[in-house]
Amino acid sequence: MKHIISLFLLFVFFQFNSCTDVLDKAPDGNMQMNEVLADPDKVEAMVNTLYANIPRKGYVYFFFDPAVVSCSDDGWSSEDGAGQLVDQYYKDNTSANNHPMRDFPDGHGANNNAYWNRYWQQIRLCSQFLELIDKAAVNNETDRGRFRAEAHLLRAFFYMELVKWFGKLPVLDQTVPFDTDFSKMTRQSVYDAAKLIISDCNLALAEPNLPWRIDTETNGGRVTKALACALKSEAILFAASPLHNEGKNYWEEAYQVTKEAVQQLKLNGYQLFTTCTQPNIYGNGPAAAFRQLVTQNADYSGSPRDKETIFQTRSGSVFVWHIGYIGSNMANTYKCGTCPTQELVDAFETINGQPVLDLTKPYLDEKHLVPNYNKANTLYNPNDPYANRDPRLDQTVLRNGSHILWDNKDVTVQTYTGGAHAPSFDVTNRSASRTGYYHCKMVTPGACGTNQINNANWRFYRLAETLLNLAETAAEAGHAEEARAAANEVRARSGMPALPATLSKEELILRIRNERRVELAWEENRYFDLRRWQKPDRDLSETCKWLTAMVVTKNADGSFSYTRRNISGSARGGWQNKDLLLPLPLTEASLLESVTGQKWQNQGW
Repeated sequence: MKHIISLFLLFVFFQFNSCTDVLDKAPDGNMQMNEVLADPDKVEAMVNTLYANIPRKGYVYFFFDPAVVSCSDDGWSSEDGAGQLVDQYYKDNTSANNHPMRDFPDGHGANNNAYWNRYWQQIRLCSQFLELIDKAAVNNETDRGRFRAEAHLLRAFFYMELVKWFGKLPVLDQTVPFDTDFSKMTRQSVYDAAKLIISDCNLALAEPNLPWRIDTETNGGRVTKALACALKSEAILFAASPLHNEGKNYWEEAYQVTKEAVQQLKLNGYQLFTTCTQPNIYGNGPAAAFRQLVTQNADYSGSPRDKETIFQTRSGSVFVWHIGYIGSNMANTYKCGTCPTQELVDAFETINGQPVLDLTKPYLDEKHLVPNYNKANTLYNPNDPYANRDPRLDQTVLRNGSHILWDNKDVTVQTYTGGAHAPSFDVTNRSASRTGYYHCKMVTPGACGTNQINNANWRFYRLAETLLNLAETAAEAGHAEEARAAANEVRARSGMPALPATLSKEELILRIRNERRVELAWEENRYFDLRRWQKPDRDLSETCKWLTAMVVTKNADGSFSYTRRNISGSARGGWQNKDLLLPLPLTEASLLESVTGQKWQNQGW
């Protein structure tokens, strides 16, 4: 049984040869636990270990690729011939023994089953800390209360990360003794995991010494009551979603939990960032505040400029540089990276609030070459496709005719055939877009060329996402008016009109799902949204199997023609039923199945 414990890192947090006194050691294994508990400074250092392995996001996946985005239908990476993470994923070179999304680094190191092992390690540490904190020496009792609340919240945070990637989990609210009968261990439902997450968050919310907002730089990255609200909403949203609900209807509960979360956030000073404070950089357009929000760090202050961000990383990880920005035939660039797909561009409505495509069936063919245009949209013109669009489009995507500052010079983006930034469909060409577009959402306008483009902290949660959680749960539970109100609050920030009151329930759900795609593009939500919206026996063939680019041709009179084409002549990997969840590491799943007699591996692996 000791061999099982050493493999399944749920039960350990450092390497050991004997399990006789493991729990008497501090996390580094070099000090007796009673020595740590007797010293307030060492207790606080132990709290710091609970924050280890907070995942790094953005452009820190293998070789500066935003892998979670590039493996959704929002992006395609020009690393598709480099043999690394996204290339393996696109070629469906995945297995339970070696899965590029699971085993390539998320900022921690390569080939280490980073998600599964490291997050269980942190959950184990948090549970151990909660069992020890009452006998620990602290400088004052307010510290004890805050430390306990932080441990509860961090355990909830790491559980939520595991749910996103793996689905059902063992649900444990305490450390597991070494003499446990592991044959009775089971994977419990996502709803059960959500209940533990919500319980931990409620305990944190009840702690008077845990703040609602971090107001000093020295405490940057610490968890707050606001994070508890966001986590509660997200956990029950996933539990209610078709992939995870096991045929049960949890939408009303999800609506009630999320409604309370939004109310608490607003009562405690959280609000959308709606006024651009640097128009000299971001302009005066309707989406200027939106662009400023996602390119600048949230400030730590009693009266912050940014009251929307709920939780951000402590160190920069949205390191865009030129990779994934313009990266094509420009001075001081290295490679292109991930670029927006035509499918993402299609998601942006026109300024009259009408979708470009019919959301019930966006494309009339499997390969997305025949768009099913929304007949009610009178503004969209396929021969002038970027006119009259949602202002967030130009704050998310660089397209033919966009203007950027590069080395302090105005540059017009030329993605037409023969233009300076034309796409290339040759997988050996890593410097050109595969889609006819480039990404700009995370880029501070004007900070480019020889200068660093952006190095902002990653936002794990912001109020707009929780508002869209409320919109979705309310719509699914039949509270249409509240669903529209929550979505409209987000839309209004960028000058988009309100959703019509005449929408049916099904139409409203589709509009809210599309609103999530537009507002949260490049923030990793789309990858998980696509999956949780599927039933367990479905797949991602409609969204992720075939993806398209826009080929722009410059005509003799200076006008342009636009033709859709598939990025690749072969279907891209990652769309099958098995791809709805990551596989558990092969050795762990096999061992646990042999001990428990139950299936542990996710479907299809």
